[in-house]
Amino acid sequence: MAVKLDEPLGRVAYVNARILDPAEGWDGKGGVLTDGEAIVDAGLGLFDGGLPEDAKIVDCGGACLAPGLVDIRAHLGEPGEEQKETLATAGRAATAGGVTSLLCQPDTEPCIDDMSVVEFVARRARQLGLTKVYPYGAVTKDLKGKELAEIALLRDAGAVAFTDGTHTISDPQVLRQALSYAATFGLLICHHPQDPSLADEGVMNMGENATRLGLAGIPREAEIIVVERDIRLVELTGGRLHIANVSTSDSIDVIRRAKERGLKITCDTAPPYFALNEHAIGDYRTFAKLSPPLRGEDDRQAVVQAIADGAIDCIASDHTPQDEESKRLPFAQAASGGVGLETLLPITLELYHNGHLSLLAALDLITRKPADLMGMTAGRLQVGAPADLVVFEPDRSWKVDADALNSKSKNSPFDGRPVQGLVLRTVIDGRTVHTHGA
Repeated sequence: MAVKLDEPLGRVAYVNARILDPAEGWDGKGGVLTDGEAIVDAGLGLFDGGLPEDAKIVDCGGACLAPGLVDIRAHLGEPGEEQKETLATAGRAATAGGVTSLLCQPDTEPCIDDMSVVEFVARRARQLGLTKVYPYGAVTKDLKGKELAEIALLRDAGAVAFTDGTHTISDPQVLRQALSYAATFGLLICHHPQDPSLADEGVMNMGENATRLGLAGIPREAEIIVVERDIRLVELTGGRLHIANVSTSDSIDVIRRAKERGLKITCDTAPPYFALNEHAIGDYRTFAKLSPPLRGEDDRQAVVQAIADGAIDCIASDHTPQDEESKRLPFAQAASGGVGLETLLPITLELYHNGHLSLLAALDLITRKPADLMGMTAGRLQVGAPADLVVFEPDRSWKVDADALNSKSKNSPFDGRPVQGLVLRTVIDGRTVHTHGA
């Protein structure tokens, strides 16, 4: 159900909150005052001297009040694959998960290699009035990795950054051209590193577990080789490259060294790669079939360490809905991917609950850092910024039930997992778009 965009907005005071803002380093009792669509005041100790008489009061009940989450990678299905997800169902899932801004992958049908599709996605999201959706533009036409798309025109139409989604650009000359061209406009290229020829018919991480299950394996080198190649191309072109879904210790080591040399390299990972390992597949559990595949425990621990020490810049949901027909198949034939909008916050908070990060540092990975990476005015409680907020209880426990998720597809790799971190309220441009239990 769409939000009524003509709903009148006035001043709203969010009080009795533990205010969290990684950008300001705030963690303590405070509040936020909004007026219409914008934040007009925020901070520790706000309202200690009394409540504003002309504002509606929202009592947060001591819960955490933070900037709305920013998710820089989600597959949304619409247009073309509405049987898997629509902008409406993705919007409801995102707001239930506290996500107020997200970037959608260009692998729609038609793909986002044309200005009209960029405009369609942005316009449709605005009409729904749910989570703000910012489209990626395709790097190559029809995501085929052969001919560059009209990157400058896509930027002018509203594309925030450029990627071919899960399609790795195999031809180094094409990626070189993309990096060089994007560099002239200061644009960011995002890349999914998995060599198609090495991955080929593989369906899970290569190793003892794959052998036991009788499944074709994808070697870790399929990721590592592409990361190493891409970094050489950044050196050659001076471009900006963001590496998506890092999942191996060797890739992290290469990225770490590239950053030390001052190259314009950033990277992210997704919750499955620090919270699960290849044993989550169990006996051919297709919800755990992802791209890249779940790795071994050593790699999982390396990802956790890289998040903690800053080698990994941020966390994305990598929300990839697949319908029953795509997942209810033998493991080798099932589609890859898992939904993740509603589990982004609680799984990220596991890094806090397990002692790897402070609460502010964990929140930073899904608010300020991804927003800054993409040049977005989101992810912080800044005066004048859009009133995009989330109220949540970090210690409130619940159990992931895939069938109860708001996504149209239910393929969560975390189905049945006990988690902590419950969203109570999500506010976008000053409007409450989700309340728990409503």
